[in-house]
Amino acid sequence: MAKADAWLAAGGRIFSKRKSTRESSLAGNARIIAEPAYRRLLAAEPVLRRSIPTLIVIFLTVVAAARFMSLMAWHDDVERNAKAVLGLASGELVNALMLAKADGDPLPRIHQDLLERTGQHGSMGNRYILAVTDKTFTVLAATPESAQLEGKSLPTLISGGQPLFMFGERAGVMEVTIDGAEWFASVGLTDNRDGAAVALISQDAVFTEWRKTVSLNVSLFVLTSGILIIILYAYFSQAARAQAADRIYLEAHQRIDLALVRGRCGLWDWDMVRGKMYWSRSMYDMLGYEHCDTMLSFGDVAEIIHAEDGDLFHLANRIVSREVDHIDQIFRMKHANGQWVWVRARAQVVDPDASEIQLIGIAVDVTEQRNLVQRSEVADLRLRTAIENITESFVLWDATNRLVMCNTKYQQDSGLSERDVVPGVNREMLEGRMVPLASERRLASANGPRGAATYERQLADGRWLQVNELRTRDGGTVSVGSDITQMKQHQEKLVDSERRLMATIHDLSLARKAEQERARELVDLNRKYMKETERAEAANRAKSEFLANMSHELRTPLNAIIGFSELMQSALFGPLGSDRYKEYVGDIHSSGNYLLGVINDILDMSKIEAGQFSMDREEIDLCPLIRETVRVVSLQAAQKSITVETKIADTMRLVADRRAVKQIALNLLSNAVKFTGQGGHILVRARNVSGAMMLTIEDNGCGIPREALTKLGRPFEQVQNQFSKNHTGSGLGLAISRSLAELHGGALKIRSTEGVGTIVSVRIPVRKLSARAMKKAA
Repeated sequence: MAKADAWLAAGGRIFSKRKSTRESSLAGNARIIAEPAYRRLLAAEPVLRRSIPTLIVIFLTVVAAARFMSLMAWHDDVERNAKAVLGLASGELVNALMLAKADGDPLPRIHQDLLERTGQHGSMGNRYILAVTDKTFTVLAATPESAQLEGKSLPTLISGGQPLFMFGERAGVMEVTIDGAEWFASVGLTDNRDGAAVALISQDAVFTEWRKTVSLNVSLFVLTSGILIIILYAYFSQAARAQAADRIYLEAHQRIDLALVRGRCGLWDWDMVRGKMYWSRSMYDMLGYEHCDTMLSFGDVAEIIHAEDGDLFHLANRIVSREVDHIDQIFRMKHANGQWVWVRARAQVVDPDASEIQLIGIAVDVTEQRNLVQRSEVADLRLRTAIENITESFVLWDATNRLVMCNTKYQQDSGLSERDVVPGVNREMLEGRMVPLASERRLASANGPRGAATYERQLADGRWLQVNELRTRDGGTVSVGSDITQMKQHQEKLVDSERRLMATIHDLSLARKAEQERARELVDLNRKYMKETERAEAANRAKSEFLANMSHELRTPLNAIIGFSELMQSALFGPLGSDRYKEYVGDIHSSGNYLLGVINDILDMSKIEAGQFSMDREEIDLCPLIRETVRVVSLQAAQKSITVETKIADTMRLVADRRAVKQIALNLLSNAVKFTGQGGHILVRARNVSGAMMLTIEDNGCGIPREALTKLGRPFEQVQNQFSKNHTGSGLGLAISRSLAELHGGALKIRSTEGVGTIVSVRIPVRKLSARAMKKAA
């Protein structure tokens, strides 16, 4: 068998040594790779090799199982024999005890004799313990080896033996615990249960011989298993070494094949004399053909090479004639799917001095590189076309400040010809040939001195350019110049506009200062207004306090005047001189009453404005209160033949100040009677509307003009027209009524039509007394 082939990392291949006759190796048309040693070993007896570990394991398992079953059977026999001896001993001992008692022998001597005879009869030895107890299971006598049990109670010594003490022989032999150790115990009871015979033996004593045998068997089994495992390990270690060596060999092949496949390249061997060629697996994979180990003929390879890329026969002739000793050529080969693959083949003659020429080489798939080159050429053409068609001037310098490319716009702005802009020309030399600039100014860059550089250049023809220079990644420089002539012209216009804007801003700042001065004046005026308002409020409070004080001062003399006029009218101390004096006295009395009413109204209004009017809320029934008020004004209404109609529910309750509600109703009714003509009509209604009491007083009197409605309700405000100019009053009634309604959380509204009548509505919320207020009222 020929030696195995191996592919080197450099891409070469060490061919197997050929036999003396090359025709015999090529006649086979295949390269045979030597099989690894471990494969020959495995192929020789695969079933036997694989069955050896299984057979050893089965053998050890069978031996272990057989011996385990034998030992367990022996264990059961030993335990069964021990229990049988205990059962027989306790039964024999209790029978002997009952017979001895029946003969009347002395008990102590009987017990010892029975124990000795039973032990000798059963050949029990000193491992067994025999004892005789009384009916309380207290030991009376025991074998000499357990004499320490005499006088002790067995139930306190033995754990888990209660069935023995209750049932005796019927309980059989049981496993019990004595001082933490496991024992077998049997108890025999006499017929009248006045005594008992006990037989005991420790499990350790029973299974001592068995445990020794088990230890010996385990040791022998472990030793035998260890020897077999060592032999098996030696067998497999030798096979593993052979397998590891061949695995390394195969991994090296796989790595080389994987590297060739991933690199899209293949190895080939060309025997020029016989016209045969060998391809590696990666060569087949690269071209998509199915791999085979047979040698390829010269014609097979020539058929898949593109005819335009070279003649394989001509190349072979040159190599055979020894014109060349190596190959480095790019050509196309046909892929299995019909496409053409660009391949670069490089090969070298193995031994130029040998009589038989043989080439070993490598072929690399360069299709992707060729496509990239073509796409790069297309992209370069597109880039040059785009640069040429832009409106800005463009020039690219390499890292050594030599020209790479530029467009026609750059030539026109710089005044250069085609022969000046040759790629590779030095920048300083090229800039020396340019038309001189009218001016140049470098602008500040936001990226600092290492960033982009920006220049403003004015050309000789007056045009302006803004040139931006940027560094490329390879250290070169790209310059782009934009025409900013129009922007410069607009900039001049913007500067002029900025000057005019600054002047306007100056004017606006002056106007703003003036506005701020006026704002400060307004602040001062507002401060003065607040002071005057506070002064007016203080004056109003002083007025209210003055009126309240003066009302008290005036009411006392007025009461005296009214009282004395009443005395004079009644002629208590004698008649007056004439009827005129009587008329004067009546005038004095009526004027005093009128003035007293005015002063009372002023006093109430002053209290309300000063916040001194106290509200005494209670739950009141509105119906009797309104009727009482109607009776008060009924005399005045009767004098003018005015009918007063009431529409009030029999029970209408609300929480309010009784005196305030009565004063509201009295003021409004008095006004209605006062401004209603002869034979008029007044309607008084009260009802609940949305949780509030609505009191409405409607008359068909003279009415109030629309423009005067806004004045009503103010203190001392009165409306005079042709119907009401003869009526006197202070003008405080409506104001007091409105204030009292608002103190209750309500409101007063007036609707009136001149010549038709007036409707006055008072709304007071209906509230309920709290539990605390009801308790206080009670």
